[in-house]
Amino acid sequence: MTGLCVPEEDYMVDISGKITQIRKLVDNRCYFTINRARQYGKTTTLACLEKALKNDYLVILSSFQGIGDTAFDSEANFCQIFIELINDAMEIANVSDECKMMWPDSNVTTFSGLSKHITKMCKPRHDGSSIKAVLMIDEVDKTSNNRVFLHFLEMLRQKFLDRKNRRDYTFHSVILAGVYDIKNIKLKMAGEGTYNTTQLEGKVYNSPWNIAVDFEVDMSFNPAEIATMLAEYESDHKSGMDIPAISSEIYNYTSGYPYLVSRICQRIDHTLNKNWTIDGVRDAVQVILSENNTLFDDMGKNLENNEDLRDYLHKMLFVGMENGFSYLNPVMNLGYMYGYLTKSENNKAIISNKIFEIIMYDYFLSKNATSMKPSTGVLQHDVVKDGRFDMELCLLKFADHYAEIWSGRDEGFIEREGRLLFLSYLKPLINGNGFYHVESQFADFRRMDLVVDYGREEFILELKLWRGDAAHEKAYEQLYGYIAKKGARDGYLLTFDFRKNTNKQPYAKWVEYEGVRIFDVLV
Repeated sequence: MTGLCVPEEDYMVDISGKITQIRKLVDNRCYFTINRARQYGKTTTLACLEKALKNDYLVILSSFQGIGDTAFDSEANFCQIFIELINDAMEIANVSDECKMMWPDSNVTTFSGLSKHITKMCKPRHDGSSIKAVLMIDEVDKTSNNRVFLHFLEMLRQKFLDRKNRRDYTFHSVILAGVYDIKNIKLKMAGEGTYNTTQLEGKVYNSPWNIAVDFEVDMSFNPAEIATMLAEYESDHKSGMDIPAISSEIYNYTSGYPYLVSRICQRIDHTLNKNWTIDGVRDAVQVILSENNTLFDDMGKNLENNEDLRDYLHKMLFVGMENGFSYLNPVMNLGYMYGYLTKSENNKAIISNKIFEIIMYDYFLSKNATSMKPSTGVLQHDVVKDGRFDMELCLLKFADHYAEIWSGRDEGFIEREGRLLFLSYLKPLINGNGFYHVESQFADFRRMDLVVDYGREEFILELKLWRGDAAHEKAYEQLYGYIAKKGARDGYLLTFDFRKNTNKQPYAKWVEYEGVRIFDVLV
């Protein structure tokens, strides 16, 4: 949940299929990096991989977490601490005394000496036997702001190349895990001002780890994988949950982000009296959105510290900017590395899951709150009666608010700010008891499907720009399709008419369309 998960103590998604894929890379003597966003299951994956490999390999699993910056002050410090880490890992792995005796060497104080020491460890014995050692280092980017670490990678890289040319012996496989891909470590350090290239080194983009194969294992959880954890829980607790429905709903909000999947389940079990229903999942999402957990805290810090990423996400969410996804785009690649962006089936850049999307909307709305003009005094109790949210009244009051403050603006203003205006108005009215999310596959301003969850009700809205009568009729058809998809009976259409006041007649009316009702509001 908040760190390592173990099958004996925690309910876990069955990741054996992922472990099998990773093992193939190890068996093929590959060097690779597991770079995924924070709390994406990297540590748990390494622990499970260690168990899967330990009968066939000497597995050395260690971490740079908590070793301190002094380890990177010099080659001598790093070499000695690295040897200690491996020695500690072998103690825990319960390897033979012979291996333990061969590894420690207090005389190793340079990378040249460490290289020779690794060769001695991995070289075949006189009887032809050899130690197939697999080195796994977690949290490799925790202390990556030092050249010593880069020189260590370069040493491993050279030994790998020499092994391929049959001139050296080294680790059978090396696996590094962290948020930053090793090929981006220099970029990270350069951005922090802790790395400057020399003429001999060439450009900062040159990677010290270009020997690594691509790691293409999908570490997110699909609904079937989520169901394996729920089935294990259900076997013990007999809650009577509909496992396929619950796993699909959890996936609907998380897109399989491991921490968010686990957090929803934990909240249902510990906070929501084991309410394993669709409503229970939504209640858990509501609870999580009010948390100040480390994942959301990191998101806030990353957005504050990366202006280009912040601006890109703002345009994506509020202006409807749409781009094809490309890893070569440094802003998109950074968003992907942090876990905020992914690519859709049609290769468009989209927010990776609904929970992140809501958190980002809340972040930007809070940033804009001080610059927005005040509302006309509408309060939550004005639109909430007996615990139920009155969306019709909410839209009527928004129409008054819009007419009073914003109606004189032109099309360009509405395209840039219309979505922000409405969500800034809506958020305080549902705050604490509801939330909203945008259907990302339709995230352009000309078609914005917005779902508002409040209590036990869902409200389906669409925000559009006025493009004429024919386009407005088409909006009915589009909204009807989404209403039908959600199995609802009502929907709400809010259209911003940017024409001059003499050319438009604002209205609000219920319209019957193909057996459903649409509350049509033109402002």
